Amino acid sequence: MSLTIGVDVGGTKIAGGVVDTDGRVLETVRAESPAEDSQAIVAAITEMVLRLSERHRIEAVGVSAAAFIDAARSTVLFAPNLAWRDVELRAVLSESVNLPVVVENDGNAAAWGEFTHGAAADADDLLMVAVGTGVGGGLVLDGALHRGGFGIAGEIGHVRVERNGRKCGCGRFGCLEQYASGTALERFAREAVTSDPTSAAHLLDQVGGDPEAIEGPMITEAAKAGDEFAIARLAELGTWLGEGVAQIAAVIDPGVIVIGGGVCEAGDLLIEPMRSAYIDNLTGSQHRPVADFRLATLGNTAGLIGAADLARH
Repeated sequence: MSLTIGVDVGGTKIAGGVVDTDGRVLETVRAESPAEDSQAIVAAITEMVLRLSERHRIEAVGVSAAAFIDAARSTVLFAPNLAWRDVELRAVLSESVNLPVVVENDGNAAAWGEFTHGAAADADDLLMVAVGTGVGGGLVLDGALHRGGFGIAGEIGHVRVERNGRKCGCGRFGCLEQYASGTALERFAREAVTSDPTSAAHLLDQVGGDPEAIEGPMITEAAKAGDEFAIARLAELGTWLGEGVAQIAAVIDPGVIVIGGGVCEAGDLLIEPMRSAYIDNLTGSQHRPVADFRLATLGNTAGLIGAADLARH
């Protein structure tokens, strides 16, 4: 059986796992991410891979990271939440673990995981929309991961949706993730509560009357329980997502749109307003097929599984 290791590197944690050819994760290990120390991150990944290699016959390693990766899947050009700037990660890591290594953007890796072993395993193409603290994405077109001319395609969270909008962490203004992320969901709720405290009495009770203490998972749980205020906030988020994704669809025409990330726990409370806004903003939607919206099925392991599969091939 062919086994590879997938490593998902984030700003707070590093997760590694042994993955077989069917996308099953046989063993996982986790470690804190020394995000501000480039060499320490590499050392942590190395230690993780060596530990897993002691118990399994490993053929290759795939690393998934929230970063710009070059076209050769070798160098981390820039990572906003990690101390990586022009780091030749593949060469350094391959030498330290004595295995072939592939490095990939986390959105791309997650898209590939859902395409090969998840929600879109029956599809020819997909647009992955990962809604968490920000908005990430990945594209699979005609059965191949689309990385663009320089390896940086799929950054859908930084499509501009408001010309004079909110400033984004990327330095530009009006990016989609400022309106369609988990962070935006919390901001919508806090602003609405401040404007009309009586509209969210249930949520305010949970946080001792402090609107700034309202968090995304709390909103999702309240919406699932039928709270109208929380349902309206998720609908607002879904509308922004649908409008933004419709602009992307004008270019790539995806057959399947997979929604992942923590906010997707809301299920249809998010998907239905997103689909409705998508159709309303899709050019000629009454005269063309409309993409199939699906919830991701691999959860937090999508990037790990996708990276491991990319390393195998």
